Amino acid sequence: MHKYENTDTTPSPNEGITEPTRERLQPEAAEHAVAGNQKDLPGSALAVEHYIADIDETPVAATDSTVADEAPLSLWRDAWRQLRTKPTFIISVILIVLAVAIAFFPQLFWSEDPSSAECLLQNSNGKASSGHIMGFTAQGCDVFSRVIAGTRASLTVGLFATLGVVVIGGIIGAIAGYFGGWVDAVLARLGDIFFALPLILGALVIMQLPAFRENRGVWTLVAILVLLGWPQVARIMRGAVVEVRNADYVTSARSLGVSSFNVLLRHIIPNAMAPVIVIATISLGTFIVAESTLSYLGIGLPPDVMSWGNDISDGKDAFRSNPMPVFWPGLALSLTVLSFIMLGDALRDALDPKSRKK
Repeated sequence: MHKYENTDTTPSPNEGITEPTRERLQPEAAEHAVAGNQKDLPGSALAVEHYIADIDETPVAATDSTVADEAPLSLWRDAWRQLRTKPTFIISVILIVLAVAIAFFPQLFWSEDPSSAECLLQNSNGKASSGHIMGFTAQGCDVFSRVIAGTRASLTVGLFATLGVVVIGGIIGAIAGYFGGWVDAVLARLGDIFFALPLILGALVIMQLPAFRENRGVWTLVAILVLLGWPQVARIMRGAVVEVRNADYVTSARSLGVSSFNVLLRHIIPNAMAPVIVIATISLGTFIVAESTLSYLGIGLPPDVMSWGNDISDGKDAFRSNPMPVFWPGLALSLTVLSFIMLGDALRDALDPKSRKK
């Protein structure tokens, strides 16, 4: 404890002097106090001791209620903290990683390349056996090898169609949402034209055009799916940009003289991508189903391209006697699409605070 003396200049005339205070009076003042002449003393004659605590005796936390909290997590770090505890996210990621590994490294899973292997009619509709765990098709081909080989074509169509939809739809939606006015109106009406066409029905019509019918292939099908699928992503991106464009950091960037292109590219689009990523993940599964449906109908990928849709189409004629050539590619298709849908739902719950509160 530290002590210092201070002279009280405003004593009350009707207030008595206590005994401890009398002991600390100055010598001259003490004599008068004993004699009962306190009224004769000037106010400056009474010296009163004041005490203050040492600095180390008063903790800062005891007097300051403000406690430094942890730095707030970013959107993506907070989303990762939510995702890593969700079983649906973990299961979907495992299935997707497995599908991607099969698509790009099929030689790790099959015993022979089905494109070069000979299909023997003596194995037609054969049952599962050692080395052929899924049996044989009506043409005597190994079902397991064809399912493995068909993964690449189906995933390639889905992945590149999704990439094209996100790029084209994202750019158009960002421009419409940022500039608004007549630009927004024109791009919105353009999107409505393609949005009015159902995906499968529109692809059926376009694939019958001579330019597309004579050039059937993976990239032709990707182009058609992108042409019909971008309006949905554009609408999602436009709504996200409209919500972000009036944020404080965007206004600050404009006031500092940052060009509209840089504001859109560096500040708006990165903060508006969360809902686009969610819809893109779900759309990937939709495009895989669209490829399989079109191939099953005979207007998707050509017959010489191994895909799940073509395998299901080839096996439908002998389905009653041997359903395995249809069952196994159908199961692979269902698990892959379901994994992307589950991943999209998990991302939506993690990236959308409103759905998380529900």
